[in-house]
Amino acid sequence: MKSKLLRISVLILLYVIPGISCTKRVEIDRTREKFVNSLLSKMTLEEKIGQMTLYTSGWDVTGPVLNASYRKDILTGRCGNLFNAHTVSYNRELQKIAVENTRLKIPLLFGYDVIHGYKTIFPVPLAEACSWDLELIEKSARLAAKEAASAGLNWTFAPMVDIARDPRWGRVTEGAGEDPYLGGLIAAARTRGFQGDSLSDPLTLAACVKHFAAYGAAEGGRDYGTVDMSERTLREVYLPPYHAAVKAGAATVMSSFNELFGSPATGSRFLLYQVLRKEWGFHGLVVTDYTSINEMVNHGYSMDEKQAGEQALTAGVDMDMQGGVYQNYLVQLVKEGKITESLIDQAVIRVLNLKYDLGLFDDPYRYLDDQREKDNTFSIEMMAHSLDIAQKSIVLLRNEPFNGARQLPLSPAVRRIALIGPLADNRIDMLGTWHAAGDETHVVTVLEGLKKAVSESQIIYTKGCETFGEDRAGFANAIRAASNADLVILAIGENYGQSGEAASRSILGLPGVQQELLEKIVATGKPVVVLLMAGRPLVIPWMAQHVPAILNTSHLGTRAGDAIADVLTGKYNPSGKLTMSFPQNEGQIPVYYSMKNTGRPLDPANKYTSKYLDIPNEPLYEFGYGLSYTSFKYSDLKLSSKQISMADTLTVTVEVTNTGFAAGEEVVQLYIRDLVGSVTRPVKELKGFKKLMLQDGETLSVKFTLSAGDLRFYTADLTYAAEPGKFRVMVGGSSVKCLEGGFELVK
Repeated sequence: MKSKLLRISVLILLYVIPGISCTKRVEIDRTREKFVNSLLSKMTLEEKIGQMTLYTSGWDVTGPVLNASYRKDILTGRCGNLFNAHTVSYNRELQKIAVENTRLKIPLLFGYDVIHGYKTIFPVPLAEACSWDLELIEKSARLAAKEAASAGLNWTFAPMVDIARDPRWGRVTEGAGEDPYLGGLIAAARTRGFQGDSLSDPLTLAACVKHFAAYGAAEGGRDYGTVDMSERTLREVYLPPYHAAVKAGAATVMSSFNELFGSPATGSRFLLYQVLRKEWGFHGLVVTDYTSINEMVNHGYSMDEKQAGEQALTAGVDMDMQGGVYQNYLVQLVKEGKITESLIDQAVIRVLNLKYDLGLFDDPYRYLDDQREKDNTFSIEMMAHSLDIAQKSIVLLRNEPFNGARQLPLSPAVRRIALIGPLADNRIDMLGTWHAAGDETHVVTVLEGLKKAVSESQIIYTKGCETFGEDRAGFANAIRAASNADLVILAIGENYGQSGEAASRSILGLPGVQQELLEKIVATGKPVVVLLMAGRPLVIPWMAQHVPAILNTSHLGTRAGDAIADVLTGKYNPSGKLTMSFPQNEGQIPVYYSMKNTGRPLDPANKYTSKYLDIPNEPLYEFGYGLSYTSFKYSDLKLSSKQISMADTLTVTVEVTNTGFAAGEEVVQLYIRDLVGSVTRPVKELKGFKKLMLQDGETLSVKFTLSAGDLRFYTADLTYAAEPGKFRVMVGGSSVKCLEGGFELVK
């Protein structure tokens, strides 16, 4: 047996060597198939269903705990997978039960929501996306996997790749924003980061793409809500990031809570078979979201849980997360002839294939190394990256002169700084939602970071108020501190529980009495810098009009305070660009850059055109927007041709000049517009971007290449193709401020 496992290990290693022949890949696949089929043939029906069952462990004040019935299920082979079980010591104990005390000794799979870090926490994904730095985003996932895998985990329920255009939905914080092109690139980057070159590497995690599909379009922004859209919109806007992650090699996919086309996603054969398996060729594991099989009864799609289990399995769900439906009803359904054991076998094979690819059959304890856990938890590498990506995730929204001078970066002439706000000396909220096993004791607060960056004697700190409730008792101290200072830094926004899952909000202003605090501080007449911390775009029109400097810092993770201090002092020049538009007010929602034109486009002079009476159509801050401490000028846009064929490429060049007095990074963005199509097209679509570093006074020529493949869309008959016609090309520093040119695509 040992020699056989050794041969399997060698084959796994060969599989990841670049340039390995197709013949060798086939040999590896056949070896796995032979092993898995042999194991399957020995399993009882109950043991097979156990491999399709995922239950949760838990934690209380004394540490990890496991439901006694789940422990029994592991011993009897009725539970083959656990989530929320982590740390080497705890998972070793559980793995020992499975591989030393069960009949077939099949190892457990350990999953966890490692969304933006395990112990060392990086910025929430929406903030990270604002870096527009695919290499760093991939590195975040790689390091999160390294730290989590070192703690005994081998599966993460990430990346979340749902496109979201309604900031009322709290889970926008877990995704990349409103654009499918950028969302797809980030989905692929995060998948590669988690999984590395080989799943058998004990420093990687199997990725789980979620939530399939279109969960980000829930009506009214209400979590778990209904989704209703055309198939065209689904394919053009919402499916591309999932597809990108699958093409990047994602090992698993999670079905979503929402319904689509009248069917809950967990029971949708259209999504799980037609699209995922047949069209995209996905061969991996599909797992439900938490109890989503059970919830098909509430949807009114299933008469009871038994029928829900039948529908889910028939649709293509391989593993039941927490609901116990498969364990409770599949045996009976087989006996009644409503499902076949061969259908169960297909699901079990996918589970066993994943465990095989993770190397768990070779060594069930390969992820359980005490020294590795110690070395990689809060390591220098983790903490350094936490700072780096946090700096690059900050977006400068506003930096207008106050009394003739800009407030950022902080001037040496500022002697007294009043640091005020519920998030100014706060640890837990810096971690943001879904912060896994994040340890708040390692968090650097804004107060701590600022004390390291400037003289501690310069800072007057007071809390002012909470992020919730009506308590104004701290207002007097806050006003006094502001009045005695040269400048006020106000750290306000959402706490970590005010965004994320089950955190939909209908009103998106500052929670609690923070807006009132802000207005009173501004009324002191002192210059104010706001650090806006939230997991979503907030509605801040008053702030945008009355506060001279605003930094959108979101929830930046373990090194939040250091990163913010570096930006405040100018040690790092902010370079982030928004990936989700900030609305003027809630009535504008949804507002996004790639909307379609109407038969009566906006004309301010004509009432009977598409607009509001009380606010502009445009968002407060648009997709792609973000300022710098320097300035950039775009000029000399050139297209290599005015006409290209389907086989040609078009070169687009533009000159970008740093016209300020400091080095800075700029995200150069390229958009197109298809002027006439067999179906209407958006007014703009992102098709490329490049992030540059320019020294003051430096000019760089930036080049993009477009082909007919970049111009494809779902035509009138839902064929994915490019159509001949005229196009506009737009290049600039946001989705609004662009230089424009045109070309024609011909047959």
